[in-house]
Amino acid sequence: MLDRGCWITWYDLPEDGRDDYISWLHGSYISARLKTPGVLWGASYASEEKVVHPGEKGRLSHTDGAGVPAGDRFILVFGGETAHAFADPTPAEFHASLTDEDRKMLAMRVGERSNILTEEGRADGPEAAQRSSDLTSAPCIQVGSFNCDYSEEDELAAWYAQWRLPSMEKLPGCMGVKKYASVSGWAKHVIFYEWASVQARNNVFVNHEASNSEMEDWTDRVVRKLNHAPGSPNLARRLWPEA
Repeated sequence: MLDRGCWITWYDLPEDGRDDYISWLHGSYISARLKTPGVLWGASYASEEKVVHPGEKGRLSHTDGAGVPAGDRFILVFGGETAHAFADPTPAEFHASLTDEDRKMLAMRVGERSNILTEEGRADGPEAAQRSSDLTSAPCIQVGSFNCDYSEEDELAAWYAQWRLPSMEKLPGCMGVKKYASVSGWAKHVIFYEWASVQARNNVFVNHEASNSEMEDWTDRVVRKLNHAPGSPNLARRLWPEA
């Protein structure tokens, strides 16, 4: 069984009541969603602060759309057999089925946005053997969510297929990487890296293209054409299940 579908939610939380929300999320909400047929696993994360990304030269651009929710400090991820696992019921239908107390907890989320996604391609990294047997995502993830002009999407697909995903197969500390296309949500494209730890990512990812100037130049050209969601890309540490 493979998890070809994904539902990712980004949001912030107020300080007041945060611990109660986290306890509810881990103790009630995730287990309730896992009862949906086709939903295979769930995990929650907290985003890291002051993250350094490869080749940062002011090349990352972010949407200034006022209608795009800007929450990104917490990330909730579910994996499913296909994207349709999150369309029957939809997130709105699932939330409507919850109790009043559950919906009060949901209302604590600030700047919430989400994407339902279908897998475009994947690659295993050197640490793939560390994956959980139930497919739950890694102790550390990096998630980029973005759009680009339709005229640039063939090059974007080629870059992922020919360079970025194959390069991750050799990078120490990497458990794997998945490229998704969106079924619903603001971002049309999502890239989902899995790492053994935050430190493992920081040790190798920032400078991993330095020895290949041709590919580093290609990366620079592609990345400058992307329009990221607020806060993207996020580096995040898993809160639940505990690593």
